[in-house]
Amino acid sequence: MSYLLFIDESGHDRKNMPYEVRGGICLHSSRLWDFVREVIELEEHTFGCRLQSYKIEIKGHRLLDRDRIRWSDQDRQIEAENRRELAKRFLEKGRMPGQRPSRDEFTAYGQSCLAMANGIFDLLERHGACVFAAAIPRTVKRPSTQDAVELLRKDHVFLFERYFHFLERYQQHGLIVMDETEKLEDRKFVGRMEQYFTRTQNGQQRAGRIIPYPFFVSSDLVYPVQAADLVIYCINWGYRICAGMDSEVRPEIQLAFEERLRRLQFSGDFEKQGLRRIRTYGIFYVPDPYTSRT
Repeated sequence: MSYLLFIDESGHDRKNMPYEVRGGICLHSSRLWDFVREVIELEEHTFGCRLQSYKIEIKGHRLLDRDRIRWSDQDRQIEAENRRELAKRFLEKGRMPGQRPSRDEFTAYGQSCLAMANGIFDLLERHGACVFAAAIPRTVKRPSTQDAVELLRKDHVFLFERYFHFLERYQQHGLIVMDETEKLEDRKFVGRMEQYFTRTQNGQQRAGRIIPYPFFVSSDLVYPVQAADLVIYCINWGYRICAGMDSEVRPEIQLAFEERLRRLQFSGDFEKQGLRRIRTYGIFYVPDPYTSRT
């Protein structure tokens, strides 16, 4: 048996999000099917349907953008059964030309989105998920050097370092599952990973636990990748515990999810290059990802 690290990215267009974040959730293979099944049950209980029927993914911006929070807060809390019926009506009207949802339907859909996000965090806690995520400033520019093009960026190295320590703790092997993007960019990332895990001392050591060959999937078909997207969206807008992370924050996301993220993240004490043991966390900030690598 093994662990799977489901990875997505947030803020890579460097336009609308405070940071560029890559990371996600780690689940043991023995818990994976139960997690997926319970996400589906939660989705049907919350919305009265599967959102994929309406071409909607369970992602951070789909559940927690400012509009949905505003709709949720514009009126009283609606009882669950009535809210589910109104939320489904909202979705139905969305694909009917000329049909605009009522105020109650907007409210119900916003509240359902928030309930879904909280429910997914409940399931992550219940199934022993662990969060790993690296944030960098969205203003960082890649140097025009060969190393910057060909080598794995420092924040990615640190991400895999933490995953390795997690796997060492439980004497397990780990797979990497990533949301596919553009094929050319995915191939470049695989090349950087291959070079790191085969040509560096630390990478070769960590390949003893991490299978250094990622599996790319379409996020609309894979619920854990959608859950990873939700988690890193919340980190991007609401997690400011890391030193140096002082960009814009959305207080409603910080209040609802920062403490939950803190509890879910990996943590441990590890030696760095034979020196003193250092407390290491799964969610971390790298101000400059292009300086010397480990």
